[in-house]
Amino acid sequence: MFTRIFGKPKQETNALSTLDKLNETLEMLEKKEKVLLKKAAQEVEKAKEFTRAKNKRAAIQCLKRKRLYEQQVEQLGNFQLRIHDQMIMLEGAKATTETVDALRTGAAAMKAMQKATNIDDVDKTMDEINEQTENMKQIQEALATPIGAAADFDEDELEAELEELEGAELEEQLLQPATTAPAAPVHVPGRQPVRPAPQKNTAEEDELAALQAEMAL
Repeated sequence: MFTRIFGKPKQETNALSTLDKLNETLEMLEKKEKVLLKKAAQEVEKAKEFTRAKNKRAAIQCLKRKRLYEQQVEQLGNFQLRIHDQMIMLEGAKATTETVDALRTGAAAMKAMQKATNIDDVDKTMDEINEQTENMKQIQEALATPIGAAADFDEDELEAELEELEGAELEEQLLQPATTAPAAPVHVPGRQPVRPAPQKNTAEEDELAALQAEMAL
């Protein structure tokens, strides 16, 4: 679309065709220059021959023609310089045109994107998102609200009952007898450690001992 509007293909075709034409002209001038240089060299050889033949007039005529060929060669050299200069300028203009066209295309694309997403649309979209978020929050709160029998429970009464349970558990812990670990025997240097007194046997243990003694008999 952009190339059709700005006419890039036509401009590019014109630039390429012009460069091709300049290249063809440059090649033609170079060929003609070679021909003239060859002719000038031939006139020099002829002048030498006429000089050896003592024909001074003919030798001078050859040198005159050589000078004319050299002038044409110099002129062709100037033409070639102009062609080169024109080609350099055209290539630079082509690069500049392509750069400007690329920038113009980018600017048009940016403008189209900005037109598709302007600030009003962004604000409207954000408002819709905020509204949907608030609605979802209200829906979640409504779903989390207890219904039926659970809705009749008094939160204050439940908290008071919980405090009573915590107090009762604390009181039960305080009423439990404190258990102390048996003290380790203290070793005094130079004295034998005091062994604990043997515990008295119970009636069951006495009966068990007597029965073992009878069986041993």
